[in-house]
Amino acid sequence: MKGKLYGIGVGPGNPELLTLKAKRLIEECDIIAVPVKKAGEESVALNIAKGAVEIAEEKIRKIIFTMEKDKTKREACRREAAEKITDFLDQGKNVAMLALGDIGVYSTYAYVHKIIVNSGYEVEMVSGIPSFCAGASRAGISLVEGNESFGVIPSLKGINQVEKSLDVFDNLVIMKVGGHVREVADLLKERDMENKAIIISNLGMEGEYVGALIPDREYGYFTTMIIKKEM
Repeated sequence: MKGKLYGIGVGPGNPELLTLKAKRLIEECDIIAVPVKKAGEESVALNIAKGAVEIAEEKIRKIIFTMEKDKTKREACRREAAEKITDFLDQGKNVAMLALGDIGVYSTYAYVHKIIVNSGYEVEMVSGIPSFCAGASRAGISLVEGNESFGVIPSLKGINQVEKSLDVFDNLVIMKVGGHVREVADLLKERDMENKAIIISNLGMEGEYVGALIPDREYGYFTTMIIKKEM
């Protein structure tokens, strides 16, 4: 009998936000697959899970997902990752693949999910708490109220993207915005909205910052901005 693949969202950083279902499946699965960008790299998702679950080292398998700009190389790497996982499934082993936040929100897992589903294997996606939901709660604000609209941008791909989104949505989330905070701050100032943004950085991790947008502050990779027209 072939094994089953579980895509598991571990939440944004604090192990206490791991769901009970995620904890149970991580304990029960034979293999814990963790995405990394290169060999030898630590996995943030794995470290979060280890804060809530005892995981035997022999169960852990690091799966490389390259961040090469070459699309062909990225796709080849994803196929290779899927093949490694299906090898375990063919051995009858159940596999839990971990990802930060929610498994369905800009998750690395999505790249292998499609391949493995199309190959006829049994899979299940297990929700986790997205960083912007946990971050809004940590900041003491709601993401949306009443009839307000809400949009999410995965990362800044040009300030025009933010301008267009602000014209459409009442509330906007910009993920992985760390290196572009100044650009967005300048745009918000032009629109007289500089006090309408909250920064969520390293949530539940060392160096956490949740508070007002400070343009000259340095922010890391795990930085999200929430913009609310009615703050």
